[in-house]
Amino acid sequence: MRSLDDTCETFAVGGDHAVNRLGFGAMRITGEGVLGPPDDADEAGRVLDRAVELGVDFVDSADAYGPGTSERLLREAGMPAEALVATKGGLLRSPEGDWLRHGDPDYLRNAALCSRDRLGVETIDLYQYHAPDPDVPIEASMRALADLKDRGLIRHVGVSNVSLDQLERARDVVEVATVQNEYSVADRTHDDVLEVCEANDIGFVPYFPLGGGDLGAKADTLGAVADAHDATPRQVALAWLLARSPVILPIPGTSSVDHLEENVAAAGLDLTDDEMARLSA
Repeated sequence: MRSLDDTCETFAVGGDHAVNRLGFGAMRITGEGVLGPPDDADEAGRVLDRAVELGVDFVDSADAYGPGTSERLLREAGMPAEALVATKGGLLRSPEGDWLRHGDPDYLRNAALCSRDRLGVETIDLYQYHAPDPDVPIEASMRALADLKDRGLIRHVGVSNVSLDQLERARDVVEVATVQNEYSVADRTHDDVLEVCEANDIGFVPYFPLGGGDLGAKADTLGAVADAHDATPRQVALAWLLARSPVILPIPGTSSVDHLEENVAAAGLDLTDDEMARLSA
């Protein structure tokens, strides 16, 4: 099987760290409901090892995944030495699995230090504000991350789950290297944010790049295009994202080596202009 180094274009995160544009989302290597350890820790390790073998050098995590589990597994697999590891802070998890927004500046500073320890790094490659807190001005949260960047504890700053207005307000405080919003061939709500990212060479990291398994009204078209390429609809959905914009870095996640290999193979698909138009309609 061909490596991403042979099939995938690169993008320079923050203008100085080139990565293959098809990454890996490390949320699914945790337990059910993104809580606790995975059912099969050995398989999770095999997935991460295989990702490195296949040229995956951009990995996304968060302190809320587990909580803490994903980051610890990445450290145990030696992933920070092999890839640009992005993590996120600003969401808490309840024992019931609720996602609770917490953008207090002091909390974010502490959360980043904890992530740094779990990952086993001196400097976090990319630290993203997981979700704006309606009770805390985004400027205050971003100033905390700007301070961490100035102190050399994080290299690049990103944001996630932001509107266009929130992105612009964040950029007024600190240079934003990436935006991580939900986006797929079936959900293009954030086309406006993507346009700003394209214009400013900001990486756009779509989460749920496969629509969380539900590709809705696009399913039939994806199936027809997939048949023409002897591929799967999931692979076509990823290929569409890679062709959609040079700043897009999809991060499909999986706990299966087979699914990982299927996702990586999507980088070798070349969609025609007609296929892109049909999928984009």
